[in-house]
Amino acid sequence: MNPIESIQESMFTDAFRKNPYPAYAALRDEAPVFRKILPDGNRAWFITRYEDAIEALREPRFIKDFSKLYGGSPEYKSVFTQNMLFADMPEHKRLRNLVSSAFTPKMINGMRDRIQEIADELLDEMEGKERVDLIDELAFPLPIIVICEILGIPAEDRDNFRIWSNAMIEGSGGDYAGDIGQHMQAFVEYLGKRFAMLREHPADDLISRLIIAEEEGDRLTEQELYGVVSLLIIAGHETTVNLISNGVMTLLQHPDQLKLLKEQPDLIKKAVEEILRFDGPVEFSTSRWAGEDLEFKGQLMKKGDLVIIILNSADHDPEKFDDPEVFDITRKKSVHLAFGFGIHTCLGAPLARLEGEIAISSFFNRFPESRLGTVPDELEWRPGMIVRGVKELPVIL
Repeated sequence: MNPIESIQESMFTDAFRKNPYPAYAALRDEAPVFRKILPDGNRAWFITRYEDAIEALREPRFIKDFSKLYGGSPEYKSVFTQNMLFADMPEHKRLRNLVSSAFTPKMINGMRDRIQEIADELLDEMEGKERVDLIDELAFPLPIIVICEILGIPAEDRDNFRIWSNAMIEGSGGDYAGDIGQHMQAFVEYLGKRFAMLREHPADDLISRLIIAEEEGDRLTEQELYGVVSLLIIAGHETTVNLISNGVMTLLQHPDQLKLLKEQPDLIKKAVEEILRFDGPVEFSTSRWAGEDLEFKGQLMKKGDLVIIILNSADHDPEKFDDPEVFDITRKKSVHLAFGFGIHTCLGAPLARLEGEIAISSFFNRFPESRLGTVPDELEWRPGMIVRGVKELPVIL
């Protein structure tokens, strides 16, 4: 087995997840577009270079709606597919427009004070503790409280959402065995009861607005309602958890950059952009399929072939970024792909950025002498093929 084949074979292992970036550099040089067997037994094409990634994300022959190629899926799997992330035009535009009213820049900016209030309350609870898991104490609760308030989910149900969203992420490689499938089914059942209750008694929240739009004649189906809400939970919560935790972890491992941020707090916006580029919370794009036989970068792809862009590899491409392996919070405007590109660019990106800025800056303002509570090599990375983040982040305050 040659070195590139060895790298490809090691993908999705715990050892690979700890630091995939040297492997990505080798793949960009030697196998920028390659095919590999996934953990679920299917095969996929992977794209590693930045310009190729842009081209693939724009390519209309790479379709998002796999139902054009394959049959239906069990209900619990539909939480991944019946939303704008897995829709092509014009369905994509219709579904996105239904949700976009909740994520306008004006509305996001209007949430700044509330997000700061939530962050301050969480940091208050950390006072007096010597050691914490930053994910449990800050990175998880902040975005789940925010997205649950937007969706109108009762506070007492938030912990269940962590279990369910973890199941969706861990099942993103196609493995729905055991508890994962049970948790996803429980999530669908919970939403069904919630939808029924809000149909009878609508509230001032996003789910109620989606239900009302459906009843007023929009073509939103019951499965699309499940899909849109589950997407908002993953996009509005899961990725932000890892943006915050990856950000704190990266700054703690780069004390010169952390010192600079403390000296120049206004650099927080640039710092968040560099965190997103350097170790972004979304490692792989969601799936695309070749809608017809085609050639892409010298590779012959058959209709129905699965195509995945390695976003974190593209964001380390030296053809696009100077010194990409250097973490630099003063880096000029970054055109990273952490939130995707084109019509499928993340709708919640402004909210994620704001939450990241507030959480990270507030944490270091409150606990300026904090440090990692373990050596980086002992951190355990989460499984799955969408998000990149650790299961726990021990920090000594």
